[in-house]
Amino acid sequence: MRFFLIPAVLIFFAACNSGPANNKTTVAENKERLPKTEIPNPFVETDASAMDMSYYPVDYPTLKMNHLISTPPLARVIYSRPHKGGRKIFGGLVPYNKQWRLGANEASEIEFFKPAIIQNKKIAPGRYIIYSIPQETKWTILLNKDIFTWGKEIDSTKDIMQFEIPVEKTSTPCEYFTMLFQDNKNQTVLLMAWDDIVAKLPIGF
Repeated sequence: MRFFLIPAVLIFFAACNSGPANNKTTVAENKERLPKTEIPNPFVETDASAMDMSYYPVDYPTLKMNHLISTPPLARVIYSRPHKGGRKIFGGLVPYNKQWRLGANEASEIEFFKPAIIQNKKIAPGRYIIYSIPQETKWTILLNKDIFTWGKEIDSTKDIMQFEIPVEKTSTPCEYFTMLFQDNKNQTVLLMAWDDIVAKLPIGF
């Protein structure tokens, strides 16, 4: 897992611009772009959808490593980030009106270290599965208590809360699915972006 050590907005645009300019580039062609001197991991094949983690406050890892803070963060999200690889994402690889794990591999997790408020609903501190049911103009975001489940097998009977948020089209497509926190006045926003779609979930503490 990698920590975010630079401002979150820069990370977001780096992730969005890290893919090929031509969206029809295939996975095989992407592999050809790798340095020829790259040495494969001798113990295990590298996961194509690497696990990542984002914190709020967004500079929490820097503060922690420099001993400038001793308390836990307010929130963090853990997810695996697949890449577009020339595929049609929403309405294609990710169908509308069906569960989507917000990433790849295991279900994505969000953890609150203090009580949080989303759309006037109070959420107790703790770890939750976070997933989505995408539609063309909005997403339903769900919190679920079935920790350690695989992403394609989320038990909806264990949902505890759900929220509807609009989606936006972006002119800067994201090659890699990205989840990160952004500062927004007196609250944070959990930004979720892939391909040409951006969704934002405001969270207060």
